Amino acid sequence: MRQLALILGTCLTTISCLITQPLLAESLSIPSPSDAPLELDLLTNPKGSIITANIIDQGKLSVPSLWWIKEISEHKLLDNWIAYPFTNQQTARVDVIVNQQIWSLLDYLERYDFVNNLGDIARNYGYNIRVFNYQKESLASYTCNFEKNPLLCKIKINSQNNFGLGNSL
Repeated sequence: MRQLALILGTCLTTISCLITQPLLAESLSIPSPSDAPLELDLLTNPKGSIITANIIDQGKLSVPSLWWIKEISEHKLLDNWIAYPFTNQQTARVDVIVNQQIWSLLDYLERYDFVNNLGDIARNYGYNIRVFNYQKESLASYTCNFEKNPLLCKIKINSQNNFGLGNSL
């Protein structure tokens, strides 16, 4: 049943991509994910206005608020995050660190669903996301152009899939 759902989902995704090819101008207006390296040392030693899953502000809700998604994350997939606020040099972003063992058990559609849900939440706070494992390997991203109305966003999943297509999906 799961294989049938995967095949059906892949077929529908392929068909929808062929039918709704984005315009070149639209593709270019969505920024690429930041190329800044993942700074895991900030998990234990945050600096300035950096927020992690380990920081709880007793006086107010921290932004972005990802604690709820961490608690409801299926099988504890979401392990930690580092949120970088907007600066003149970069857009606001959250580097999400996932449990690699659980991530590797997910199929493409489950990974997409996770990134999309997390990206929707981060987008509401004005943040893009990048997804990593603790080996600092980039697994996925959700980026938006916050200057456009309506927002233009893009999800990229760097995954090995069952069909041997590598990162092409």
